[in-house]
Amino acid sequence: MIIDLPNTTTSKISKEITNLRHRGGVVALGRVLTLVVITRHGFEEEAIEAANQASREHPCRIIVLVDSGRDSANRIDGQIRVGGDAGASEVIVLRGYGMLAEESESLVAALLLPDAPIVAWWPHGAPANAGKTSIGRIAHRRITDSGNEPDPTAALYRLRETYTAGDTDLAWTRLTNWRIQLAAALDQADDSPVTGVTVEGASDSPSTALLAAWLTLALDAPVTIVADPAGTGIRRVRLHRGTGDVQLYRPGLTVAELTQPGQPPQRIALARRNLQDCLSEELRRLDPDEVFGEVLSSGLPRTNLRSVQPSER
Repeated sequence: MIIDLPNTTTSKISKEITNLRHRGGVVALGRVLTLVVITRHGFEEEAIEAANQASREHPCRIIVLVDSGRDSANRIDGQIRVGGDAGASEVIVLRGYGMLAEESESLVAALLLPDAPIVAWWPHGAPANAGKTSIGRIAHRRITDSGNEPDPTAALYRLRETYTAGDTDLAWTRLTNWRIQLAAALDQADDSPVTGVTVEGASDSPSTALLAAWLTLALDAPVTIVADPAGTGIRRVRLHRGTGDVQLYRPGLTVAELTQPGQPPQRIALARRNLQDCLSEELRRLDPDEVFGEVLSSGLPRTNLRSVQPSER
């Protein structure tokens, strides 16, 4: 069910949600958090779809603030989605025009679930400092996606400069399976130390830089980032060791090959993670991601190494 409320106020929207509940229990209770999505016109449906799917694991109220244009007269067009149009959640879309196109705590205050954690998510257009924004200041977690920025690497380093406990980025979340597989491979290997690391990935992928930073911090070994201008995401990680290298290589988008000394190659499922999976993972935890904070603050500066093209290796 979709209910449109043109030229409305958040107070009227809140009353309509209450009326829906009283009329037939259309909007179920039991939400565990409020997810506030801050986005721009044209990008909102992709974000809503991912949030809807994630809400099946994490029932929540989803509030979507859509910047619909700053050149129009001030107004808000509201929309309430419940039932099959809202997954396991209830979705409130606020399309702001004029001055009301800017994100503001006052726009969502009347719609927040009482005594429930708040997660803010900027799927596109990450702010210069998420923790200092009006919504960011009231949020327990703040999720950005540097991979969707015009200059992903610059966005990642900007996040490092402004990092506040509770910040995270989906470029980091996309690395979870890579980190799991690499840690498992090292657990199975002998005690020969890692003397160097090569990380090969797309030249504009912030995940490549973050994986290199994590390995630098975890292994205390020099890292070379090999840029692959034609690739997408991470392609290969090679851990150099005196008794033989360990390599995890993903030539496509779904399956990787793990090679280790004295063992036959292993094929491992390592598909690129979709937006829903990454968002679901981030909604599982409401405490700060301390490892991510350490990778940003201590690991990332140590990855400022010369990036070489594959042909130079």
